[in-house]
Amino acid sequence: MPSPSARPDREVIDIRVRDLRQLFNAIDPSPFNERDLDPAAEEFIVTWAAELPHAAPLRLVIHVDAPPGDVEADAVARNAVPQFFSGRAAAARRRLRELFRRGRVSLAIGLAFLGCVLFIASALDAAATTNALAAVLRESLLIGGWVAMWRPIEIFLYDWWPVRTEALRFDRLAAMPVSIQHTGIATAARPD
Repeated sequence: MPSPSARPDREVIDIRVRDLRQLFNAIDPSPFNERDLDPAAEEFIVTWAAELPHAAPLRLVIHVDAPPGDVEADAVARNAVPQFFSGRAAAARRRLRELFRRGRVSLAIGLAFLGCVLFIASALDAAATTNALAAVLRESLLIGGWVAMWRPIEIFLYDWWPVRTEALRFDRLAAMPVSIQHTGIATAARPD
């Protein structure tokens, strides 16, 4: 259920934690405002966002079971979540640039190999009409040349768009406002 403070034009992602520190990766030694999200929290947020309409802006509401405490910790958490997803978007864009660089190198290698193969195959044209072995070699070279183009074609037709989609998803998550609502439920120790 959307919170009363949520704008109606935003899709709301609700997450509940006992303490704000639970939202962040405990192993990460970075300062609180630069820490990575806990992998389970990240997966929850990303999965929920993927199920919402793609054009709708998002809002993250973190429900904290503890009573309000450190106002500064709330502000840091509100800034840390968008910063985390902004970093993920930048990492996805770096992977995309690296993929395109690898695609260009693969394309250059593939085209050079294909050119050599076509040159050799054309030299075998005359012999291929009378010699079966030359015909098989010629066809094998042509097939090998086109197979060498497989990887660049795969990169430029199929591999790039999932990485771009991931970057756009993280951009969307980085742009969402984060609000923190304390329920005021103090976690009392149980008597033994």
